[in-house]
Amino acid sequence: MAKSTNHPAPSVYPSSSYAPPAFPDLGDAEERRRLAPAALRAFFNMMAHWGIRDQDARRLLGGVSNGTFYSWKSGTAPMLKPDMLLRISYLVGIFKSLNILFSTPLADRWVQLPNANEIFRNRTPLEYMLHGQAPAMETVRRLLDARRGG
Repeated sequence: MAKSTNHPAPSVYPSSSYAPPAFPDLGDAEERRRLAPAALRAFFNMMAHWGIRDQDARRLLGGVSNGTFYSWKSGTAPMLKPDMLLRISYLVGIFKSLNILFSTPLADRWVQLPNANEIFRNRTPLEYMLHGQAPAMETVRRLLDARRGG
């Protein structure tokens, strides 16, 4: 007969110095107000790098009026809607991945180049994102994150 060894299971997992990232509470108006200036600076910088027309940039934000858009572009810091912050977050991730994967000239042109990937069907990633809005931005971000192994 085999001898049974009953060891009690540890009651607590070992401690870890890992702490999951703290996500901002986009439902909190004060948090959105705090994030808006940096988010818009990043957004307008990306649009300049990619050479995106203002009309398309407004659509990427989810449809912003001309007056509001140009007010933000001139530096007025609004309180953005959660959806706009999420869209900007997707675009930041796309921008980051492109700059990891490609040289700066290609990273800056990639969103406006026709792409043979099945997702894009020979359209540009910009056309795909303009048509599919936030879900398409998430798809592009996931595609690029997967390509860079992230």
